[in-house]
Parts: sequence; structure tokens; C-alpha cells
Amino acid sequence: MTVRGAEHLSHERLRAALRDGARVCQFDYCLSAVLLTVHRQSDAIFIPADGWAGVRALPYTVITLLAGWWGVPWGLVLTPAFVWSNSLGGRDITDAVLRQLDEGTDS
Repeated sequence: MTVRGAEHLSHERLRAALRDGARVCQFDYCLSAVLLTVHRQSDAIFIPADGWAGVRALPYTVITLLAGWWGVPWGLVLTPAFVWSNSLGGRDITDAVLRQLDEGTDS
């Protein structure tokens, strides 16, 4: 798994940063057109311990606000849900990334 924003960190430094309060999050977004709504997730994104996930969520929230509403019915349902989820910091996948690092797989 590639973690955007942590490419410069070795596995050991990434593991240490995550144990010291940094997080890895994913953000949801959707694109809609009439009867079609497509749900996608961002790549895994590194959030430093002193960082704010809202800044990293902003592009996905804007995409959803601009292009998510237009699908019936799922665009109308998913758009507010994803905006809310992203505003709360997205989906925290730090534990899964730590498990992968501990197992010795790619980060």
C-alpha cells in the first residue's frame, strides 16, 4: 500500500510516526449523472500528528459538492454523507497500515 505524503519516510520512521499520533486516512467522494452515481475513495493519505485532515479532505469534498448531487437517488444520499464524513477527518485506516508494516509488506 502506498501512503501519499509519506513517500519520504522509511517503514521504520512511518511506523514510529503513526505510533506517535500521526494518522493515515482515506476520503470518500462521488460523481453523479442522472441515474448513475459512482463512489470512490482517495488513496491512503498521511496526516502528521500536528496536521489537520480537513485540509487533505478538501479536494474530495469539493468534487463531491460539485459533481455528487446530480444522481437520483444515490447522489442525493451519498453527497451529504461524504461531506460530513470528510469534514470529520475521513476514514482512519492507521491500524490497517500498521498491520501491513508489522507484517513486512509494502507501505
